[in-house]
Amino acid sequence: MSEEIRKHRNVLVQLLERHANQSGVHKTDIPSLFFIRHLQVTEPVHRVYNPSLCFIAQGSKEVLLAQERYVYGPADYLISSMNVPVVGQVIHASNEVPFLSLKLEFTQNQILEVLNEYELPILTKENARRALFVGQMEASLLEAMVRLARLLDHPAEISFLAPLYTKEILFRLLQGPYGVALAQIAMEGSSTYRIRDTIEQIIRHRDQPLRIESLAETARMSVSSFHRHFKEVTAMSPLQFQKQLRLQEARRLLLSESADAADVAFRVGYESPSQFSREYARLFGCPPRTDIKQLKEKYDVLRDANTF
Repeated sequence: MSEEIRKHRNVLVQLLERHANQSGVHKTDIPSLFFIRHLQVTEPVHRVYNPSLCFIAQGSKEVLLAQERYVYGPADYLISSMNVPVVGQVIHASNEVPFLSLKLEFTQNQILEVLNEYELPILTKENARRALFVGQMEASLLEAMVRLARLLDHPAEISFLAPLYTKEILFRLLQGPYGVALAQIAMEGSSTYRIRDTIEQIIRHRDQPLRIESLAETARMSVSSFHRHFKEVTAMSPLQFQKQLRLQEARRLLLSESADAADVAFRVGYESPSQFSREYARLFGCPPRTDIKQLKEKYDVLRDANTF
């Protein structure tokens, strides 16, 4: 880590300590910017990553996309270029040295705006790229991130300067080693762009039967080509992708509602409660009833701890 990056990172640590003084995810006054703080190693968390840039100022984290493992810390950044189901876990954190990170979400239109405004050369015929990648942090990128985060100390400037600093961050990313992969999500006609459309379709209709032929038609690909490109982007098949979405939604419903597991199974698209229970246990480690009981007990302990 260079001295310049170390200096910018230390500034971010101070900002995160000041604006995220309790454990958890904190939505800031800057649109799409979140601060995260944890005082201990966390359990694996299943969720869908939105298109976003994640940087860890302190600590480290592991993210699983299907069977692929991504580990990153203060010398790196992680990019999710589209919506993908992942498992994330903070692997280094303590009371003395808490895990501190920020996440900046972005949209396809923001990427396209930067590409058009700066006329960055992009190849539209590139093969589909993985939707998740870890890059080595550069001083110019981290400096732009610091400028954005510092606006929290000057709230009156956020509405004017935050869009400009966000645009600069995306510009730096598009100029970097993963710029082509990131640009593909906004380039109509690229394989990645067409796969992104099918991902959005699966997410919107996750409780409906998966129709591969229809998805391939949406992507303007043959069925075999669609399977190959989809797996290249997501590291999983369309069926595996849908299954993770369904099970994550089922877990959310079971936690937030007093619902029966069989009822939730039907609501997320399963026809067989027994199949739902088997696949739920395979993903989360135990059957629905046991898993939800354990999760609620953990949340109760954390809530009680935070009241003192």
